[in-house]
Amino acid sequence: MKTKYFLLMASVVTLGLSSCQKEFEPSSYAPALSIGGFNSAKQIAPSNLAAYWAFDGSLIDSVSNGAGTNTGTTFGTGIKGKSLQGATDSYFLSAPSAKVLSLKSFTITEWVNTPPPSNGIIGLFSLSNKSQFWGNLEIFVENGSTNENATLKIVFINNGTGDKTYTASNVVNFFGKWNALSVSYDETTSTVKVYVNGSRVSSGKLDGITGPLNFVNSGNLVFGTTQFMTTPSQTTSHSKEPWASYLIGQLDEVKIFNKALSDEEVGYLAKLEGRGK
Repeated sequence: MKTKYFLLMASVVTLGLSSCQKEFEPSSYAPALSIGGFNSAKQIAPSNLAAYWAFDGSLIDSVSNGAGTNTGTTFGTGIKGKSLQGATDSYFLSAPSAKVLSLKSFTITEWVNTPPPSNGIIGLFSLSNKSQFWGNLEIFVENGSTNENATLKIVFINNGTGDKTYTASNVVNFFGKWNALSVSYDETTSTVKVYVNGSRVSSGKLDGITGPLNFVNSGNLVFGTTQFMTTPSQTTSHSKEPWASYLIGQLDEVKIFNKALSDEEVGYLAKLEGRGK
């Protein structure tokens, strides 16, 4: 009788223990992701972040809390959460903060997913100039791109006159998928650098652009087209052109830093954001 009792109690104890056990989850025991000693994109140069649009269902710059004006864009699936979904005749405008207007050096990072240009250049980003043809800072995909490889152009207007264009040619496998695009200017070396997915693809200098930048007569920031393709145009000097068009793809995680990030920082940022961190 005692033997049966002890067997019964042992069964109850075993049942109680097994019912309290949690299923083993290997991921819960894995070490936190660390890239270059960083666990999150937020840890990359936080004191130098001048503006940031995550586009997670909002068009607000989370650094300045400034809102913008939307024309036709929506939200789609992004590299992290949601993204800005462009379309023909669609774009997003935002008033630049004081931090953006006072840039002397900069790094702009953004994730881009776009088909190749078919109806004209694809404007990605612009800090408009109210009276010049190009914006003070303009980034776009050139018509000369092929279906696989991109020609990227960055236009600068320093001190209000004389636009200068930097070209990054033959950027391979740029279309039809998410790519991390970064552009920087370093006032200490007067050097422009272009990165794709954390790797530098081009660097050089521009005649007439040296030392700290000085953007004057600035207007809105433009996402998804060039400054003269909005309605009304962001500049008094020009209106729409048939060789220019709109981003019908997506933008995500747009950040502006007030310094030229190092090659390592750009690489870490792209890897962390690409993993959703």
